[in-house]
Amino acid sequence: MAEKISIEQIKKLKELSGAGLTDAKQALVEAKGDFDKALEAMRKKGLTKAEKRGDRETREGLVDAYIHDGRLGAIVEVNCETSFVAKTDEFKTLAHQIAMQVASMAPLYVSEADIPADVMKAKKKELEENFKGPENMTDKILEGQVKKAFADKVLMNQPYILDDTKTVEQFIKEAIAKTGENITVRQFKRIELGVTE
Repeated sequence: MAEKISIEQIKKLKELSGAGLTDAKQALVEAKGDFDKALEAMRKKGLTKAEKRGDRETREGLVDAYIHDGRLGAIVEVNCETSFVAKTDEFKTLAHQIAMQVASMAPLYVSEADIPADVMKAKKKELEENFKGPENMTDKILEGQVKKAFADKVLMNQPYILDDTKTVEQFIKEAIAKTGENITVRQFKRIELGVTE
């Protein structure tokens, strides 16, 4: 089966997955030459590794901005582990795309953990007052409704504007898998002409 696998396929898989040549070849062998199946397996493996990298400290990175028509803009701080990765074109592009996401989708929080407890509590109370459903399911249903209420306000949960089949969090995890470093969005600010918070 290995003779059916060309060096071009291996190189292409290496480039798309961010893995080494040996890993790319192994994935193609395991997928019996099916490129799409091998790529999917590599992505899953890479995302699993990305999950493990999520605890590593991010002290480097950059600040990037996106301005649309001089009327709307966003500035973001995106961090990684090393200055080497921070200086790559791929990382700069990622930071710029996150700035575009913030400008376009106007999130209020980076992650669910950033939603203030009093804001979360007030939303839950509001939903409880209007709750109509089976009492034995109240907590579970309310938890889902609260999560849904904040879904478009949390950057990591938003559909990624350049590929809405994934969330911003999934887009960043793919970048983590490719770079081999943890990547985090530390903060952002969105400004719209004539609109104050």
